[in-house]
Amino acid sequence: MNILLTKVPQVTIFFWIIKILCTTVGETFADFINFNIGLGLTFTTIIMGAAFFIALFFQFKASKYVPLIYWVTVVLISVFGTLVTDNLTDNMGVPLEGSTVVFSVLLGLTFLLWYLSEKTLSIHSIFTRKREVFYWLTILFTFALGTAVGDLYSEQLGFGYLNTGIGVVIIIALVFLAYKVLKLDGVLAFWIAYILTRPLGASIGDYLSQSKVNGGLGLGTTVTSVIFLIAILAIIVFLAVSKIDTNAQSDLAETNQRNANKKHVLTQTIVVLVIFLVVGIGGYNWRSNNLASQGAAGQATLAGQLNDFVKIENDILNAVNKNDFASAKKGADELEHQWDTQEPKLRNIDGATWTKIDGTIDVVLAAVRSSNPDVNKSKTALNNSLSTIDAANK
Repeated sequence: MNILLTKVPQVTIFFWIIKILCTTVGETFADFINFNIGLGLTFTTIIMGAAFFIALFFQFKASKYVPLIYWVTVVLISVFGTLVTDNLTDNMGVPLEGSTVVFSVLLGLTFLLWYLSEKTLSIHSIFTRKREVFYWLTILFTFALGTAVGDLYSEQLGFGYLNTGIGVVIIIALVFLAYKVLKLDGVLAFWIAYILTRPLGASIGDYLSQSKVNGGLGLGTTVTSVIFLIAILAIIVFLAVSKIDTNAQSDLAETNQRNANKKHVLTQTIVVLVIFLVVGIGGYNWRSNNLASQGAAGQATLAGQLNDFVKIENDILNAVNKNDFASAKKGADELEHQWDTQEPKLRNIDGATWTKIDGTIDVVLAAVRSSNPDVNKSKTALNNSLSTIDAANK
């Protein structure tokens, strides 16, 4: 076995702070490239995927933990993992429930294969290339799963990003108490928190960047991304100089779980999984039933439900025709706000049609909000979206 110096940082308060900051940037920076620059979801995914694999190459090439390389890789895998889920949802029409199940299974299989191969899942055990492969594959699936679960509850079920973020904070606090008081296994507690910090970071990012009309602070994706990138860079410099997050000695002996504790850890893992399944599925069913009861009685299609969106898009189109993109962008904010607000109800009526319309609205938002908006491109996007909405509204 080729033993390397540890390739990951110690888990300190700085680890969690920078992890949440990276996750927030992953959310806002992807939106910035997609909408503000106007590259679109597919091209954004290709660019960020290439950047991630380049960073990962340098991470694997390094012989020890290097703060800058490691955290840049985390930022990029955060963006890429988010975009993977977004592509499945927006471009391929895969429901968030399906993405949640798929990434849960993939993450579970990765953990299982990692443990069967290495007998440990500890973050402090990354001393070999094989373990490093398992580690980064796990990180990718945690971001993809966190995106799917976060979007499922915040958007599709209508809890909103702020409420979802508060809920995640409460769950993380309970996990921490279980770790401290009930002696929950440290490795298990770590990975639960790692998964949950993704929807938490996304909630923070959306709350800061979304317009005030959408219930956010209106900082925008550009300002929010810059603020958090500066904060990340400052912490990386601090960590590189102080070396607080560098292991002073080998943790290899610590990371190998003892045979006497295996049964205890397995029991804890099963109990935690059962709790999350019961609470998660129970909450999903409860909210879905509420949404169904709030919907129009006997409403099987979106016919007659989309009049407001036809009006908003026509107003945006009129503004574009006048080359008044200031008004068009305000209209885009209103369109996004109303669409997000109505998502739980409309998606519950006809998920397939909703997804189709959602894709056209994303194109409209990207075209109108582009830093250099093109009149013809914006008109085309609006006309295509209006055509799709009109067809569903009849």
